Amino acid sequence: MANTPLILDIKGNSLDDGPGIRSVVFFKGCPLSCAWCHNPESKIAGPQISFDPERCVGCGTCMKVCGENALASDNPFFVDREKCTLCFDCAGACPARALERVGRPMTVDQVVSQAVRDKVFFEVSGGGVTFSGGEPALFPEFLGRAAEALKERGIHVLVETCGLFDMDQFEARVYPHLDLIYFDIKLMAPEAHRQYCGRSNRLILENFQILYRRYLNGGVPVVPRTPLIPGITDTRENLSAILDFYRSQKVRAARLLPYHPLWREKHTKLGIEPGEGETLPDRWMGREEMAEWEAAFARQGISTRPGGITPE
Repeated sequence: MANTPLILDIKGNSLDDGPGIRSVVFFKGCPLSCAWCHNPESKIAGPQISFDPERCVGCGTCMKVCGENALASDNPFFVDREKCTLCFDCAGACPARALERVGRPMTVDQVVSQAVRDKVFFEVSGGGVTFSGGEPALFPEFLGRAAEALKERGIHVLVETCGLFDMDQFEARVYPHLDLIYFDIKLMAPEAHRQYCGRSNRLILENFQILYRRYLNGGVPVVPRTPLIPGITDTRENLSAILDFYRSQKVRAARLLPYHPLWREKHTKLGIEPGEGETLPDRWMGREEMAEWEAAFARQGISTRPGGITPE
């Protein structure tokens, strides 16, 4: 994995990625390949091209500049990714921005400068900057330098992680500059985790235990999160196992994340063929579907609501 990541986007005015109003920096590249990933454009570390048919005005400008003849209106994905060399001439020529480059190189200074534009909103709301992805901890040197620069400016720093990273590098380069960690615990059964996420969860659980033990001893607060994926992570067997694990670690605050199907549209834009995840529902998860498990967690002394027993 390269030391310098590509950045997918830096989005301001976020209310869903930590306390207060936040800017979220999305890294490209992830060691997992979750079937339900809501940011499928973040899985591959390298650049990609995206085509949005809703934006396309049919002018044909992109086809004229493509030297590889990789664009065709009769292609269901419009772009033939086997022919495409990722020169992005088509994206530069497209007047409607239907074709776009996914993932751009940025320096640490560029990331920090853009992320702090909303500092006044951070100050009045108790917000800050969240590093997400993809998996930002895949790039510990870059992430650590960016986090350190933000801390020097008095800005709250949060990292969202899938938990699969090198702990020695994370502790040395990143951990000293963090205020909060969101740590995903998706599936407890190793075989299910490998089936739906592409990798074993052994190191993920080990890393969580290390970080949570440190939190209980005065270190950086850690909030575990579980996405509720119908028929996969929201089963009684899996969530009961997660509850048992949380009890063993003395966890008192966690998050349950509702499923949404927005990743389907992104698959089409990226030219991803239907796969295992296509069997998942194409509807949003309703509030009532989460209530049962929120109550079950609460009965075990684990708050799942912001503003409850949380380190935020």
